[in-house]
Amino acid sequence: MAQTFQAVLQERIAAAFAATGIELPEGFAPQVVPAADARHGDYQCNEAMGLAKRLRMNPREVAAQVIAHLDVAGLAAPPEIAGPGFINLRLLPEALGARLRELLGDERLGVAETAEPKTVVIDFSAPNVAKPMHVGHIRSTIIGDCLARVARFLGHRVITDNHIGDWGTQFGMVIYGWKHHLDRAGLEADPIKELVRVYKHVNGLQKEDAAIADACREELVKLQGGDGENLGIWRQCVDLSLRELRAIYARLGVEFDHYLGESFYNEALAPLVDKLIADGLARESDGAICVFFDGHPDLDGKPCLIRKSDGGFLYATTDLATIEHRVGEFAADEIWYVVGAPQQLHFQQLFEIAARRGIGAKLVHIPFGSIRDPTASSCGPARAKASA
Repeated sequence: MAQTFQAVLQERIAAAFAATGIELPEGFAPQVVPAADARHGDYQCNEAMGLAKRLRMNPREVAAQVIAHLDVAGLAAPPEIAGPGFINLRLLPEALGARLRELLGDERLGVAETAEPKTVVIDFSAPNVAKPMHVGHIRSTIIGDCLARVARFLGHRVITDNHIGDWGTQFGMVIYGWKHHLDRAGLEADPIKELVRVYKHVNGLQKEDAAIADACREELVKLQGGDGENLGIWRQCVDLSLRELRAIYARLGVEFDHYLGESFYNEALAPLVDKLIADGLARESDGAICVFFDGHPDLDGKPCLIRKSDGGFLYATTDLATIEHRVGEFAADEIWYVVGAPQQLHFQQLFEIAARRGIGAKLVHIPFGSIRDPTASSCGPARAKASA
């Protein structure tokens, strides 16, 4: 692949400095960078000033000596010295035109494949079952898909995993509502709308009636215990949600290799917590199990809860299990999480625990900001990894 303009100019600047006869410090490597102000050119080199100060010389004189030996014929206009010793460089239109013609004839547009391909798992989108996608999920979807396309183009083996929210306490209310308040016609016409209606209706009822709240909890316990009827309802909710989600992804041109939701890791959570305790990485606190980060500059005093006092597990527990799976089954070299910036602490804790467990994969949180306009979405984040 052809060198970039910046790389060519950097080589020529280095040769010019060497040709001046000025005694250069060991390891001196002048840099060419994009110009801070396009009015002054396309690129600039600021090394003459630092070198002049070191050698007690006039920086503009140093810059003048460099320019006298700088060959930019056919590439840039005659260099200019600005201010105390900036060397400004402006590309020639014919040089730009020649490079554009060259790139148009190259199917890779001048971008070389990586010399060190890696297996990269990208975790993005992650909407919730039985709920509509909100703007945070859409943003994660678009950013994550762009990253997947770029990484594949560069030659990496990319695995896209949509870690959907398909397990949790909300299913107690959804299942109770399915059994007692479901509108079958509404479900056929618009499944997600009907499931949301049922959830909201039952959520309101259980706040006013303790008996209904107890019944919802019982439905959840039955689901978690493997009750056939409740598992069947849950599977229908998942299937209906995935059908709706796949239609949205198809319109966006987004594809996933896997939809491994929270439920996929359910059986791995208890053994994982036991292992963390046995390895001395987690300990009991007021009946709950936590990982503490004593002495850590950023996380000291911010424990990570991995099992509640009632025995329930959390997003951190599930995410630790996903790392194990992705490293063990996918042989991931890197795992990228495209998740809103409000979850930075969650990922700091997660990555530190993984490091303490000796997991060598590079873990990266790729955050994006929040949309504050209340009209942008009526749905707030429903799980740790979604942010509006």
